[in-house]
This record gives sequence, structure tokens and C-alpha cells, in this order.
Amino acid sequence: MKIIEKLYNKNSDIFHHRQPTIVCLGDSVTQGCFEVFEKAGGVNTVFEPMSGYVEKLREILLMLFPSASPAVINAGRSGGRAVGALERLERDVLSFQPDLVVVCFGLNDATLGQEKLEEYKESLKKIFESVQTKGAEVIFMTPNLRCTETDETLKEEAVRRAAEGVAKSERNGDLSLYLDAARALCREKNIPVCDCNRVWEAFREGGVNINRLLSNKINHPTREMHMLFAYELVKTMFS
Repeated sequence: MKIIEKLYNKNSDIFHHRQPTIVCLGDSVTQGCFEVFEKAGGVNTVFEPMSGYVEKLREILLMLFPSASPAVINAGRSGGRAVGALERLERDVLSFQPDLVVVCFGLNDATLGQEKLEEYKESLKKIFESVQTKGAEVIFMTPNLRCTETDETLKEEAVRRAAEGVAKSERNGDLSLYLDAARALCREKNIPVCDCNRVWEAFREGGVNINRLLSNKINHPTREMHMLFAYELVKTMFS
């Protein structure tokens, strides 16, 4: 990908090349959300972006290209869906004149059921096209798996209700349907896919209890699992 060439050029000659800029556009996982807790009858989350994959991605790129000093911008928003990301695209992404935009949606989109699938696809399509029109590259990153059962450690009522709704959606195969549609769109648009979801599926097929990999036992990966996203993104950039 061109982003690697830009990182290399800046690393080799810091005086005559623009600082490469990468924007990560996504939901709570991108923003860096972890455990959840009940507050005022609803569910709130622990915000810890310094432990999320966006920061880990920056650390890896700095290790590989220490003089390039890439700007890696976190445009994740808790509860975010593709349709909302489209509405804030200019403000939160395009205004930074990025060289690469990493797009990751599906976790929250799929909880609305299959009737919102077309809205999801159309929103992603418009995001991809808007970014490419500005001359930036795009990577679509598939998210982690979600819980399929309500974890017994969840005691707060609001949190349990949230887990039950997500688990039902996961058992229905909603997320798989959404991501298959996104992959098809990426093939049509010739957009690279960083398919982390496939890795998570391999874990589950190998007998791994996915809830042990979720910090909130619902849909937020543990801090350690964020390294998977960062590592797979770098692999995709070098492909």
C-alpha cells in the first residue's frame, strides 16, 4: 500500500516529505472502551484509549519507521454505526487530509437486525467513495466476535439486558451477515480487508471461550486482544 511508501519516504528524509496521517474511524472498540457498568439505569463504559489498538498501531509504526512520526488519529465513537460515521465524516476524518483511513463498523450495526443491512452497506459505500475521492487509501477492518450467551459474572441488571440483546443478535448470525456484505462491497470497490473477524472465528472453532477475550463479556475486546488488531493492520499495510 502507498502508506508504507509514504512512511518510508518520511523516515528517510524528514525535511522534504509530509507527515503521514492515518485516521481510524469506528465505534467503541476503536475509541478504546473496555469494561461496562450500570449508571442511572443505563450502561456506561470505561474509556481507556491509550490501551486500544489505535495507540498500539502508532507504537508499531514508530518502531518500524521511528523518524516518520506518523499522526494516527482516533475517530472512534462509543455506540457508533456506519450511518452516523457518514454524517461526521468531514469533521472527524476528511478535515485531517488523511493518507489512510481505517474503517471498522458492524458490532453496533448488526444489533439492529437484518432490516438495517442495506443502510449499513450504503453508508459504508459512501464513506469509501468519499475517502477515495479525497485521494486517501482505505482499509476495512472487520471487528471481533461478540458474546453468544450472557456471562454469569454480569450481575447488574442493565448490563445483563445489554448482554442478552447482543447475544441474541450474535446467535442469529446478524454480524456474519453484515460482514459478508461489507466484504462483498470491498471486493467491488477493490478495498483491502483486514479480516480480524476470521481470526476470532478460528479461535472459537478451536474451542476458545470468546467471553474470556471480552473485557465487558459482551463486545469489547480485552486490552491484550487489541494488539491483534494493530498487528493485522500493519500486515495489511505491507500487503
